[in-house]
Amino acid sequence: MLFNYTPNRENNTLTIQREFLADRAQVWDYYTKSELLAQWYAPDPMIITTQVMNFHEGGYWHYKMADQDGNVYYGMTQYKKIDPRYELSFFDAFCDENGKIDINIPGADWTVTFTERGDKILVQSVLTFQSLADLEQILEMGMEDGMRATYETLDKLLAEK
Repeated sequence: MLFNYTPNRENNTLTIQREFLADRAQVWDYYTKSELLAQWYAPDPMIITTQVMNFHEGGYWHYKMADQDGNVYYGMTQYKKIDPRYELSFFDAFCDENGKIDINIPGADWTVTFTERGDKILVQSVLTFQSLADLEQILEMGMEDGMRATYETLDKLLAEK
């Protein structure tokens, strides 16, 4: 399946494109329902636990990620715009257990679109960072490998449906 990972250092963006053999409604659900997000949003063997999910414009998803060594990380997704089954816009960042954003790890504004292509769906995520330094930090943290791994998990889950 198509996977493109394209940093643009001129405008501090990262565009990620991935095709899935599924319909739009299935993929949308895996992006918007906490019980489904928890199954794929972090690379294996991490486990996600939803702390709070308020999926609506102005709402948020606060989640915990834990690995087998006992390391725990928290994330916060703040929903800005929701066009059901077509587009999601949100701010996503690491945070603490209380939801306070970690300013030492850059967050990004995401715009995610869902486009049908025959029997496939193209998910395009455009991440916009505050600065080139923020983009570079995320690239150095290994986001490409993490996205590949999570999308492979999502592929498997969609194939089971």
